[in-house]
Amino acid sequence: MATNVLLFLLLTLLSIATSTPTNFIKSSCSTTSYPTLCVESLSAYATTIQQDPHQLVQTALSLSLNKTQSTKGFVTKCKKFKGLKPREYAALHDCVEEITDSVDRLSRSLKELKLCKINGQDFNWHISNVQTWVSSSMTDASTCSDGFGGKALDGRMKTSIRSRMVNLAQVTSNALSLINQYGTNH
Repeated sequence: MATNVLLFLLLTLLSIATSTPTNFIKSSCSTTSYPTLCVESLSAYATTIQQDPHQLVQTALSLSLNKTQSTKGFVTKCKKFKGLKPREYAALHDCVEEITDSVDRLSRSLKELKLCKINGQDFNWHISNVQTWVSSSMTDASTCSDGFGGKALDGRMKTSIRSRMVNLAQVTSNALSLINQYGTNH
């Protein structure tokens, strides 16, 4: 009997110790537009995030920035493909510019987010800047994708770019949702 009670207590403590950060992430992600993607992308950082809303937002924003930088590299490589149609090249060129702007906005957002924690009295100002820049970053991804509109650009390039832009927009949308939640609950 005592062994069963001890085993039960040990399993309970182990369960609490390992699931609490994950439960925090799941709960926070439940308000996003893409909760499954949110949980999948943030769960790997559960031990870092713990139950810290600021760390959660910082991690989500960092993931968005990393995804944007990776996408920028992909689109830049696509510009070097041989045999591109002039309109494909122009759309890729414009897309690189949009994503470059997005990288800049997300980088500034991460710096600004740190000020939210350091400079408490100006929290609303700093979080508003973060919200604006992350929202603008989402617009950049949408603008890039829109550049491949129309049947003239149908093909593998369009499909590949648009699928990356959709994923980028989803990751960034989740980050913005978590930022908004953080701003509201602060």
